[in-house]
Amino acid sequence: MIARLDRYVAASVLATVTLVWVVLVALDAFQAFARELDEIGSGGYSVGAALAYVALTIPRRAYELFGFAAVIGGVLGLGSLAPTAEITAMRAAGLSKLRIVTAAVAGVGLVTALVAVLGETLGPWGEQRAHALAIGAKSEDQIASGATGLWAREGESLINAKRGRATIRGLELYDVRIYQFTPQGQLQRITQAARATHEAGRWRLYDATRMRFEPERVATESVKSLEWRSRLDPRMLAQSVLRPRYLALADLRSNIRYLARNGLDASAFEQAYWARVFFPLQILALLFCALPFAFGALRSGGLAKRLFLGVVVTVAWFLAQRAFVNVADVYGLDIRLAHALPLMALVVIAIAYFRRAA
Repeated sequence: MIARLDRYVAASVLATVTLVWVVLVALDAFQAFARELDEIGSGGYSVGAALAYVALTIPRRAYELFGFAAVIGGVLGLGSLAPTAEITAMRAAGLSKLRIVTAAVAGVGLVTALVAVLGETLGPWGEQRAHALAIGAKSEDQIASGATGLWAREGESLINAKRGRATIRGLELYDVRIYQFTPQGQLQRITQAARATHEAGRWRLYDATRMRFEPERVATESVKSLEWRSRLDPRMLAQSVLRPRYLALADLRSNIRYLARNGLDASAFEQAYWARVFFPLQILALLFCALPFAFGALRSGGLAKRLFLGVVVTVAWFLAQRAFVNVADVYGLDIRLAHALPLMALVVIAIAYFRRAA
């Protein structure tokens, strides 16, 4: 009977979590489409392209919003068993608060594992396709992005960058190649650079090698730094560069190794990497800590109060955790410790509650 009650609690909580999750994703997607309406008409960007863009980003939105849905839905789902006295009956049958919460967390944990897979597969894939579709339509196929990196066309030149990121100072592109052709389509020159930056309205190449194709030979010249005269719009290029938090773990590792190997700052990618690693654990720990609010609301509040408490706890936690990670980054602390300490604090708080009130 106890095992059957565990499954009943898990099923009840999962049903509410799923409902809240669908509503949150639908609202977020609708808001995203509303924001895209201002971009319609830019180049070849149409209503259909905007709809396709939003649809492709839904897996990523579902991944990011699952934490909120798990906590809000968990509190509501467990609290919904109170009006019919089902929780009271379970307590009378011998189930402790800890056992009830553990059953709910275990049910959500199965979905969390699937969501983690979603964040490593469909999420990054859809985000890449969405950005490629949007940037191609807005630039009328002058700019494209895909597995081989960013591609742009300017006059008789083709530009390829394997990696890129938008910083506070401006746009940075890595492993850059510029192919210059004659009007007849013959390859005239190739310029390779480890890095290209756009700052103060100018492009600059670093650690560049220029190869000029002559009738009898290939002339090569290496320069530490040179100005790149280009009218490429960095704002348009920045739209095609995926943010680190949208990348899969494998891509984050690749970028971290590349930046570290070249002596460049990889902190943004490291933050995104460890946030992705700790994401499932943070959801379960937050849910474990928030579900006791459902018990506290049995005598003194209803649906509105439980929902309010769930939202407050979830938003406050994510804001505090993000602030702690940012502070750790500023002071050079281990980013893994910055993610682990708030997680451990949540577990300690929950254990203290159940030892006192279970």
